[in-house]
Amino acid sequence: MHHVRTPMIPAGLMAAALAGCTALTPAPADPLTGTQWELVAIQSMDDAQGTTRIHQPERFTLRFEADGQLVLRLDCNRGSGRWSHTPAAAGSLSGSLQLGPVASTRALCPPPQLDTRVARDLGLVRSYRLQDGRLYLSLMADGGIYEWRPAAR
Repeated sequence: MHHVRTPMIPAGLMAAALAGCTALTPAPADPLTGTQWELVAIQSMDDAQGTTRIHQPERFTLRFEADGQLVLRLDCNRGSGRWSHTPAAAGSLSGSLQLGPVASTRALCPPPQLDTRVARDLGLVRSYRLQDGRLYLSLMADGGIYEWRPAAR
């Protein structure tokens, strides 16, 4: 009968090796901080209004800065505000979201002049959901859903 010798690893070294392995597991990243989005559609809960498609999504952008600052492009205007969120659970891609108040420049943009509507509605956002690479912002009292896609930087 052959006897195979297994090397003995001191308990202290084994614990250190295992601790090092668990330290390599990254914590779930914040899904919003540092991201920038372009508005593609405004979905109304009122069937009479339906969905408003944004023909130039790059003219409506939303950027979530790490310091809680919200940076906006609202068609021909620029805006800013504050943002904060609470994920539904650790590592969740949805949760509550508060935006605003939003301050913006007041240039008169060409039709369809959605800049004032978007600035006003952002203050009514109550939750977010990330799904299939898109960001969905839901307004309070079933006021509608804003659909955003990742913006080219």
